[in-house]
Amino acid sequence: MPKTDKSQAAESIAPSPPAQAAASAGTIVRGRLQEPTNALEDQSGREELEALRRQVIALQQISNLGVLAGGVFHELNNTLTPIINYAKLGLRNPDPAYRERALTRILDAGQRAAAITGGMLGLSRPGRDPNHRLPVDLSRLVKEVVLLINKDLARNKVRLEVQLMGRPFARVNPAQIQQVLINLLINARQAMPEGGVVNLRLTADATGRLAELNVIDHGIGIAPGNLRRIFEPFFSTKTGPDASGLGGTGLGLSVCRDIVEAHHGRLRAESRLGQGSTFTLLLPTCPAPAEAAARPGAA
Repeated sequence: MPKTDKSQAAESIAPSPPAQAAASAGTIVRGRLQEPTNALEDQSGREELEALRRQVIALQQISNLGVLAGGVFHELNNTLTPIINYAKLGLRNPDPAYRERALTRILDAGQRAAAITGGMLGLSRPGRDPNHRLPVDLSRLVKEVVLLINKDLARNKVRLEVQLMGRPFARVNPAQIQQVLINLLINARQAMPEGGVVNLRLTADATGRLAELNVIDHGIGIAPGNLRRIFEPFFSTKTGPDASGLGGTGLGLSVCRDIVEAHHGRLRAESRLGQGSTFTLLLPTCPAPAEAAARPGAA
């Protein structure tokens, strides 16, 4: 993990890369934020800003879906192919033992397909009761994010190495935390234009009261002057959108800050130019539901 001194670390609620689909709404929000203070003090003005901010959150999630869709469809196709092939082989071979093995492979592939589509369905519900939270197995949430984003990273010559230590639970809106993680991973990918390795790590602190998620890239890094401003709304180090249409508006920083603040979490950013960046997301943990604790493999 890149080491930094205090001059090269920033802390806020949460950052993420912006979404091109949010640009039009972001222009309106930017203008409103720059209006005179007396206008913002008006209750109707504040309500309008809040409505616009929610639109930006929704648009950013839609943009994430667009970026991930191609890779997810490819992954689904790779999953359906063995289902079809093993079904054909099972029909042709009368041996019961062979058919049992074929059915087991079909079941495994079907469960993987269900996990992929489940992750996409969760991510596609940005506007449905954003305040609804439930105890979530963060290790399972991380696995769903990996299924969704792995193909996008691989297309850009980025390999994701995942380390899950423990099985902490947190009371969260899973789609919103998925959005934050996906944005951090896209940020990491954008910081490594030549490809490389991104590390994603989940741990619990010594007290067990905080879950810690680290996204570590070994890319271009962030200049100290920019790092101090990285959590400011509309601030971006990017000159424009990348090949996937993301980047350049700085909207995602404010959006994800709001999401994580609502979950009583925070995020630390550390970086060195030419060495990479580390984003550490902290979330308060909660007890695991009784049914989860009773399952084999529960922490």
